[in-house]
Formats: sequence, C-alpha cells, structure tokens
Amino acid sequence: MIKNDIAKKIAEKLKIKDRDAVLIVDEICDCIRTIVAEKERLEIRDFGVFQAKTRKPRVGRNPKNKVEYPIPPRRVVTFKMGKEFKKSSLPVKPPENES
Repeated sequence: MIKNDIAKKIAEKLKIKDRDAVLIVDEICDCIRTIVAEKERLEIRDFGVFQAKTRKPRVGRNPKNKVEYPIPPRRVVTFKMGKEFKKSSLPVKPPENES
C-alpha cells in the first residue's frame, strides 16, 4: 500500500474528492516530519510513538578485506506501535506443514 492508496480510502470513507484526501495525507506526513525533527517525539494515542534518536558512533568493518571504518553518529527515526495498534493488527500464523 502506498500514500495514494491511503488517500483513496480516506476519500471513500469521508466522501471527499481524491485530490483533497491526498492533500490531507500530505499535510499529516509533513506535520509528523516537522514535529519529529523539532521536538524529537510524537505520540499518537492508541497508534504509536515516532521518536528521533541519535545513534552512537561505532566502528564498521568491510567483510571482504576486514578494514575498519569509523561510522559517525547519526539521527534516525523510530516507531513503536501502541498497545491498541498491536492488538488490532492480525497475528502472523506459522505456515502449515504440507506433507
């Protein structure tokens, strides 16, 4: 599923034009980006938490020649699902043995 698919579902549910729904989805994504960049944490109750974290510097190795390279610190965005979101998502069923 991509952003336009989400916009189409919103348009159907709210009975609005597709292009209006795309604008809504774009604005929500922009808000999430801005808030996480400035405040570092965005919590949406029953959905989850977007959080900016700084990864520590570390040493990486090239597996072919075993040469070590310093990897500088960097900022990453993480997402942790909320309890309600976890409950509502479908459990993954293990594949059945086909003998």
